Amino acid sequence: MSNHSSATEFCLLGFPGSQELHHILFAIFFLFYSVTIIGNTIIIVIICVDKHLHSPMYFFLGHLSAVEMLATSIIVPMMLWGLLLPGMQTVSLTACVTQLFLYLALGTTEFALLGVMAVDRYVAVCNPLRYNTIMNSHTCILVVIGSWVFGFLSEIWPVYATFQFTFCKSNMLDHFYCDRGQLLKLSCGDTLFTEFALFLMAVFIVIGSLVPTIVSYIYITSTILKIPTASGRRKAFSTCASHLTFVVIGYGSCLFLFVKPKQTQAAEYNKIVSLLITVLTPLLSPFIFTLWNDKVKEALRDGVKRGCQLLKD
Repeated sequence: MSNHSSATEFCLLGFPGSQELHHILFAIFFLFYSVTIIGNTIIIVIICVDKHLHSPMYFFLGHLSAVEMLATSIIVPMMLWGLLLPGMQTVSLTACVTQLFLYLALGTTEFALLGVMAVDRYVAVCNPLRYNTIMNSHTCILVVIGSWVFGFLSEIWPVYATFQFTFCKSNMLDHFYCDRGQLLKLSCGDTLFTEFALFLMAVFIVIGSLVPTIVSYIYITSTILKIPTASGRRKAFSTCASHLTFVVIGYGSCLFLFVKPKQTQAAEYNKIVSLLITVLTPLLSPFIFTLWNDKVKEALRDGVKRGCQLLKD
């Protein structure tokens, strides 16, 4: 490749190792991906069907599940296809831009929704008498639309800035998807300013959505501790436990991957953390939001009973 030409396609190196190892990884990741899609689909369906789940909390959860499914579907099918190929996987520049943009936009939307869900839990626990007034259907719809719009608009410049560089060092991308850090490694230009700007934007997005979550849970914890009975405290905490667990897992992994001054870290580091975000977190999501939620478990049991009854009839 000429030093003055930019790559028009990239070769994804994927995972090292033998073909046998790749087949084992394919089986594992395909199982995880299938469970993720089925689990999140079930959550969305029961939220739409069961009238007991027609509340703001589950409305937001339905959108979060949709984001989880879409985000993992942007990355994992390409990763699975790469594990089946005998050599390197080629992806065009246009496909690379599209994948990176959709992945980052959906990730930002997820952060916004997590912040919204934290505020929703704050209102439910700290202002229960005004909950239905504050979190009315009109407000919920506007907030969800705002989260999706913010997620997609906020990532236009970061992706544009990433692909303004000339990728003339090589077209070998040491990752299983179009990772921004590895793309910047291939650039011949000075990426220092862009990396710093991307770092500031990541801080703004991640920390910006984390602050209302932290503040909300400070007030929630204070309110729960004032409840006189142990059963009352447990009931109040149970409405927040699944969301809080998902926040810790989701934010923790993303802070390691995106909120760092140096975007071009080691490929092995990026691959491991990316696997946590794109495979493990979406896999755990349906279990987190069902195992610790009595209403969702009850809706699932009712759905299974109705299904069995229909089969008998």
